[in-house]
Amino acid sequence: MKKYLVLGILFLLPITVYVFFASGKNNFATLPILTQSVSELDGFTTLNGNSVQLKNRITVLGFFGKDLEAHRAYAYNLAHKIYTKNHQFNEFQFVILLPEEARVQAQNIEEKLQQIAPTDAWFFAFGSAAQIQKVFNSLKSNITLDNGLSTPYVFLIDKERSLRGRDDDEDEGVMYGFDSSTIAEINNKMSDDVKVLLAEYRRALKKYNANRDI
Repeated sequence: MKKYLVLGILFLLPITVYVFFASGKNNFATLPILTQSVSELDGFTTLNGNSVQLKNRITVLGFFGKDLEAHRAYAYNLAHKIYTKNHQFNEFQFVILLPEEARVQAQNIEEKLQQIAPTDAWFFAFGSAAQIQKVFNSLKSNITLDNGLSTPYVFLIDKERSLRGRDDDEDEGVMYGFDSSTIAEINNKMSDDVKVLLAEYRRALKKYNANRDI
């Protein structure tokens, strides 16, 4: 019996230690800040005519351009893989910036998104080409918009209007955004990074509440 007990301990101990440290890393990891002071969404309005802002929100920010119908797969991928899991988190939102000519297309796509999940935290926001380019340029990324003001990449912005991402990604090195046309990237890298950022704010909220109780 002693022999089997020792063998059991030798087998289980490394696994236990690994799980402990792995869970600690996931629980206390933070996403690097890549760019500070991303431009606020001044002048943009939603389909309902309301304003929208980045400050005090955790935002997935996208730029899907004039021909939104051609890029609707980007929205559906994100809705299925990211939005449905996280839209009930307080102060979490999706904002897709579009030029005015994409308004009718956005209305049609929003109706389809509502079949996936409630769209109370998903906003198509409209502005001029100059306004869209200004916000995009403020990200200071290595990604560009095409002539139609579109890119498949989406960006993770924290409550302080800082762009979060990876500064040591195994594939890209510095990773400013996530390619929403690639299911694997959404499923793996983006899903993980959204979880890390939301967990960071959950911890901050718990700490704040604990300090208030003292």
